[in-house]
Amino acid sequence: MRLLTWLDRGLLGQQGHLFGWAPVFFGAGIALYFGLRVEPGWAVHAGLILVALVCVLVRRRMPDGLRALPMAAALVLAGVVVAGVRAHAVAEPVLGFRYYGPVEGRVIEIDRSASDAQRLTLDNVVLRNMPPDRTPARVRVSLHGSQDFIDPAPGQTVILTAHLSPPAGPVEPGGFDFRRMAWFERLGAVGYTRTPVLLASPAEAGSAGLAIYRFRVAISAWVQAALPDERGAFAAAIMTGDRSAMGQEVIADLRAANLAHLLAISGLHMGLLTGFVFAVIRNALLLWPGFTLRRPAKKYAAMGALVVAAGYYAMSGGNVATERAFIMVGVILVAVMLDRRALTLRAVAIAAMIVLVLRPEALSGPGFQMSFAATTALVAVFGWLRRFDMDWLPRRLRPALGVVLSSLVAGLATAPFAAAHFNQVSHYGLLANVLAVPVMGTVVMPAAVLTVVLVPLGLSGAGLWLMGLGIRWILGVADRVAGLEGAVGHVHSPAAPVLGLLALGALVVVLWQGRGRLAGLAPMVLAAVIWAGTERPALLVADSGALVGVMGPEGRALSKPRGDGFAARAWLENDGAPVPQAQAHARPGMRITGRRQDMQIGATRVLAVRGKLALAEVVGCDGAAILVSNQQVGPGRDCTVLDLGRLRERGAVAGYLRDEALDLVSVRDRTGDRLWNSREARLATRPAWR
Repeated sequence: MRLLTWLDRGLLGQQGHLFGWAPVFFGAGIALYFGLRVEPGWAVHAGLILVALVCVLVRRRMPDGLRALPMAAALVLAGVVVAGVRAHAVAEPVLGFRYYGPVEGRVIEIDRSASDAQRLTLDNVVLRNMPPDRTPARVRVSLHGSQDFIDPAPGQTVILTAHLSPPAGPVEPGGFDFRRMAWFERLGAVGYTRTPVLLASPAEAGSAGLAIYRFRVAISAWVQAALPDERGAFAAAIMTGDRSAMGQEVIADLRAANLAHLLAISGLHMGLLTGFVFAVIRNALLLWPGFTLRRPAKKYAAMGALVVAAGYYAMSGGNVATERAFIMVGVILVAVMLDRRALTLRAVAIAAMIVLVLRPEALSGPGFQMSFAATTALVAVFGWLRRFDMDWLPRRLRPALGVVLSSLVAGLATAPFAAAHFNQVSHYGLLANVLAVPVMGTVVMPAAVLTVVLVPLGLSGAGLWLMGLGIRWILGVADRVAGLEGAVGHVHSPAAPVLGLLALGALVVVLWQGRGRLAGLAPMVLAAVIWAGTERPALLVADSGALVGVMGPEGRALSKPRGDGFAARAWLENDGAPVPQAQAHARPGMRITGRRQDMQIGATRVLAVRGKLALAEVVGCDGAAILVSNQQVGPGRDCTVLDLGRLRERGAVAGYLRDEALDLVSVRDRTGDRLWNSREARLATRPAWR
């Protein structure tokens, strides 16, 4: 009873500040759904809905303070249900085997792969001897070799000969799950072609979304033609969301300087654009005294800015990051029109709830985490600063101080998430942002608006010229900062609980009222301790069976100098020590003889062989405790066999040292049997629950 009384009093003290916790508990339910190892069925979801309704009804009979507890439980259950409904709603067939042959489809997206190859996403897909109900809804194909026959355009129906395979799972247990992301994008197969792409039929009118995409591509081409080199590519990226023309070296410099966020149309761009439009409309209306005496100029300016934001959102393609930014800006502008405070934690919570309801899968992505971490921190810090008298600070210095403080707060808030997802820390990111962000806000984005306004007059060149000057400065800053010694540091990937503990601690500090907020420091410290002590696998085996990595005295040694490059790069980055694959291959840690690699890990001997001939030379297991092969290994081996069949079924494998013994964990052991990796999905059949 004393505990309940204490909880009741404590929660009563939070009255008026509890709404901010709604997306936290809702997000916890989403995280719970994605953490399950077995896919819940209809009966489970129906039961959860029933329990959530009971929680809502029970709260009326509880003391005022304790009413928050059943509502929190109901939000958690609602998060599980919404995530489950979304996962089933996007269900489409997934290719269950490696396919080589003709592919026909309509171009709905054109971008570039990590290897800088042009890449097409197709829908209305037709595969040879594949019935429609087993054909993936969308496939993504990278174009290699000579492609001189056509210039791919949105809406075209093309035909090509391609190698396709199912979307790959994590390269190691606990790693990024591309297969799950592809499921929510309705992407059922990925691959490449080395033969020319042929035009089957020209672009058709298609849907409104496709028409907008064609318009985006046309604007992107126009901007790139008007502005030379990387300035045109950067301008196209921030105006239309098309980053396909950006060079990999420039992108690497922007990432090293912590300026890559300037490329993605996110909260910064949407905020700068709508802020500029809001200011222009409001000041223009103030010049019309007869109107402003009868009408609220601020509300009309907010309405105009909201219309522009909606157009910008549509023009950018409506991806997740832009959708999130548009919702946040929309909530703020609607608050202005309703005479409510715009920049409040309540507005941030509303935006987070909307995003999570529409796209619950975004919760685990770096975009959602970093965006709302920065926004929440900025609103909290500047709200706290309102309590102090800042009249002592000269007005001319306030904008500069605001930029520095904003960059510092946003940088500190997003740094742990960026480090966890990308395994790198930009040591001079604050300096780069202080030098670049003001130019982005005062030159580049206003110039973009000016360009659009001047197009009907034929004077758009003036706006593009001004925008080019600002972009040249930003790219120069990125190049200089990235070139500084020690500009980038690397960290190893954290254990699964780390980000959750960091987020929980930070939210307690921000959302809880009173001295109790200091309790949020405890989970943050615990997260730091767990991260520092996170153990990296002593052994890693790719799901192809052709690449093995063992932790040696100089870092992870790899079994081959090239091939399986994506897995190799990801392993080294997750170790916090990215080096070229050939350099990692030259490290000590395994004895390599042709296509045979011998490793001694603790008390466990591991033998890896590649190819049929190398496997045929192995008698039994040749004294090894674990045999790894990229071939199918027959029965009768007196050791643990990780062959191609088992690896395709269970996914990549990691081995951890436990008292000199090697404990093996597969991807399937971590993820369980879910919609996106189940046998039903791999066989390219639709799930029963639609």
